[in-house]
Order: sequence, then C-alpha cells, then structure tokens
Amino acid sequence: MEKRFFRLLSELSSRKSISRLTGSFAKSRVSRKLIPWFARTYGIRLEEAEKQWLEYRSLNDFFTRRLKQGLRPIAPESETLVSPVDAAITGMGPVEAGQIINVKGQDYTIKQLLNHSPRMVNYSDGFYFVLYLSPSDYHRIHTPVSGKIIEKEHIPGKVYPVNDFGLRYMRKVLSRNERLVTYMKHEFGEIAVVKVGAMNVSSIQYVQPLPNTLAAGDELAYFEFGSTVVLLLENDTFASRSDLSVGSKVRMGESLGQLHAKNE
Repeated sequence: MEKRFFRLLSELSSRKSISRLTGSFAKSRVSRKLIPWFARTYGIRLEEAEKQWLEYRSLNDFFTRRLKQGLRPIAPESETLVSPVDAAITGMGPVEAGQIINVKGQDYTIKQLLNHSPRMVNYSDGFYFVLYLSPSDYHRIHTPVSGKIIEKEHIPGKVYPVNDFGLRYMRKVLSRNERLVTYMKHEFGEIAVVKVGAMNVSSIQYVQPLPNTLAAGDELAYFEFGSTVVLLLENDTFASRSDLSVGSKVRMGESLGQLHAKNE
C-alpha cells in the first residue's frame, strides 16, 4: 500500500510544470540563502568548489558549480574509459541481445533507451554502466573518451525520480524520462552517453561552446539538479575493471575499464 502511494505521488509530481516551478525557484536570487543549508544537509565540501559560496547567484548556480583545478585527475592512458561523473554505479554489465538486465529489478531494451535510433544495433551486445548522481555529488558531466561527437539527440519525456526508489518501483524510468544522447566516435569504436533527466531537473544543458572533438575529461554537459548517466559501449570494444560492481562509488576521471579494438 505504501509503495503504491509513493508511486502515485511520483506519477503526479512528474509533470514538467512542477519541475519548471522548482527549477525557477532554484534559479532565483532568494534561493542563494539556502546554499549553506544545502551543503550541510548533503555533506558537500565547500572548499572543493571553484568559488566561495557567496559568489554564486542562486542555488542552481551553486549546484552546477565547477571544481577547483586538479581535484579530479584524468586517467592518462588513451585506451581508458573514464567516469564522466562523480556517481554511484546502480547498474553495469554486458548488454544481452539488446537487453539491459536487472537494473534494480527491471530490464530495459537498447531500443527503448535510444528511442529506436538506427545506432542501437551498435550496442546490442556491448556493455553498459548506469551512474547515479545524488544531490551531494558534483553535477558536471565530462567526456568519457577522447573522440568526436557524431550525433546528438534530445528525447522528450517525464521527470520521474531516478534514485533507488524510482529505479526499483517506478516503471522503466530510464527509458521514460527526458534524455539527451551524445554519440561519440573514438579510436576503437563508438560510445553513447545518455543523460537522463529526473524529478526537479529543469533541464540538461550542453556546455557552450561545445566543440565536435573532445579529449577525455573535457566538459560535455551538466544537470540542473541530480540525475543519471547511462554509458553504452559498442559491441566487443570494452573490458570493465574487475573490482567494480553495483554499489561502487566512482569519481570523474577515474578509470572504468579498458577500450580495445574489435576481434576480427
């Protein structure tokens, strides 16, 4: 009964109008007063931020903050897939005949996640990561590989929560929520970086200007309030780090595993 109530509450609050309302408040100057409370509540280290908290114009401005130079070193090897975000791994593993299996008890298809894109065939037997950003995390998204952007797609959708409750009890939130997909070509193949919107996210924004060619660790986009990034690796081009599992915490720039050429 309790789960049904919260599911109904989430359905009602997933309207874009409510998300825009909370987003408007977070961008207002009056929200700036909440920054110290927000930082204390979520254990955010103010000393890591690029600026003093009084220099941020609003709560949203603080939430999308950059960090001080050097705090997130990028794994140096060119064949390394680096984490694009600070996050908890909520799903990972091989894609099985176009299926992402058992993300908090639910299965997804590449077809659903990529909105029937013709590129979905490239990932039907690849590898995936689901990376959840909590409110305490740094919310800029960086490029996980060195390469070239070959396509971008905005997929409209809902704004259901993507936390543990949302993933477990809401129906297929990763493929029903708004998504911004960036396809990149790298030395060994292709990768899809799927940025999934969430409750109280007013938008997912690309950094401006956004060059077509990027180095691993360059800024790509940012969330206005917390969400999830799904990485899809092309078939037969990736081997994950053996010590990573669901529940592992990773930081932006940290190695997730090794890219390699396809076996001919």
